[in-house]
Amino acid sequence: MYVLIVDADAAVRSACCEIAARLGYLPHGVDSPAAARALLRNNSLDILLLDLLGPATDGLILLEEVKALHPETAVVVMSAFATVPSAVEAMRTGANDLLTKPFASDELAAALERAAERRSLDLASRRLREQLRTQQGMGSIIGRSSEMEKLYRILSKVAQSSHPALILGESGTGKELVARSIHAHGPNASKPFIPVDCGSLVPTLIESELFGHVKGAFTGANRAKDGLLTSAGTGTVFLDEIGELPLDLQARLLRALQEKEVRPVGATHSIAIHARVLAATNRDLAALVEQGRFRKDLYYRLNVVNLRIPPLRERRSDIPLLVAHFLDRLARENGIDYNLSDEALRTMVDYAWPGNIRELEHTIQRGATVSSGPLLQLGDLSTQLVDFALQQRRTVQPAGRAHGPGRPYGATGPDGGPGDSGFDAARAAEIVPLALQEKQAILRTLETLRGDKLLAAKVLGIGKTTLYRKLKEYGIGEASAAPGG
Repeated sequence: MYVLIVDADAAVRSACCEIAARLGYLPHGVDSPAAARALLRNNSLDILLLDLLGPATDGLILLEEVKALHPETAVVVMSAFATVPSAVEAMRTGANDLLTKPFASDELAAALERAAERRSLDLASRRLREQLRTQQGMGSIIGRSSEMEKLYRILSKVAQSSHPALILGESGTGKELVARSIHAHGPNASKPFIPVDCGSLVPTLIESELFGHVKGAFTGANRAKDGLLTSAGTGTVFLDEIGELPLDLQARLLRALQEKEVRPVGATHSIAIHARVLAATNRDLAALVEQGRFRKDLYYRLNVVNLRIPPLRERRSDIPLLVAHFLDRLARENGIDYNLSDEALRTMVDYAWPGNIRELEHTIQRGATVSSGPLLQLGDLSTQLVDFALQQRRTVQPAGRAHGPGRPYGATGPDGGPGDSGFDAARAAEIVPLALQEKQAILRTLETLRGDKLLAAKVLGIGKTTLYRKLKEYGIGEASAAPGG
């Protein structure tokens, strides 16, 4: 991998090149953003190690240019406490990691290893996205993970039978899509597929919808109506959220499944039914049976065979494929060829997705709505994802300075060159106490973020309570703090 080091300090630049070469990278050092631009005109790079000292705006402008022209490049910025606002801005612009000067050799090595891993993942994800655009899954179900392959094997067998089946899965995993696929791959695919949401209808309506009614059966029943179990013919009736069905209707449904006939509300005779029944729930029906809230005999009747849909956190390798699918759909709808930044996709793969595929789809739709261009950045996505990314960054970034072997790189001697082991009283007098450095970092970060204490705490990697305690120590109360907290 090619590593470009941009630092005006020749000693630091040389040390960084030495460590990068020792790790097996191909380093090249330049002393200014201008020199870096000249090099990048005809060359690409994998990792950029960028110092923000000197005219900080030059470094930030270079960072913006690199991210615009080579968005897959992993960027590590080097900064001193004196440039905290610039470091914050760099992280917002797209830097992936931060090294605070002076740093030890093992800190630099760790940062380069993280950047290399990130770069490798980004390249692999880009190749995968191109491959996955031509690989879907089974029918309209998206996914090629081992968990989904197991589901497909069961689904293909279930589709050929006419027995009831129970589809289990958390909210948002795509239970109706699986039911539709069972119907579409079965012998009666050309017949109706009728979904019924048992959790959204009042009991009287569910009864009438499923079993039908005769004229005058109840107020407003001005004409007879066939129930869905009858009108589906030899098609499929999908009972979603079956766990919400009242106990009295559970008994009627059980009889319909056993006897293959229904009696419409108000009727004195029964009608034969031929539809297949699929049911789904995100609840633990076995637990509901133990609690007396779901009939045991209906549970066994429906559970002839069950299909468990894995939550998205158990099939993370499918996330790039799902993302590509949703982006392609948006492109067809809006005429815009949307894409996702590598950082955004990497965060999506790591995120737990409590709302599963539905949450993922809504997140991408939101990104397309608020994005200023076709490339969706992490900041365009949901607040939950951004918070998760910040938490990840705090976990990866070491809380304190590692005291590695040798002199910290970035430190200089009295003459501006490499330092030695001798004590220099003049230089020692210029040392800023750690407590003061901490105070300066906090106050400058608050100033940069216009007083937003919640965001400042996240950027600084400390808790909100800790930040408030520090501000109290500095004599800065609620009234004098800038707005946004």
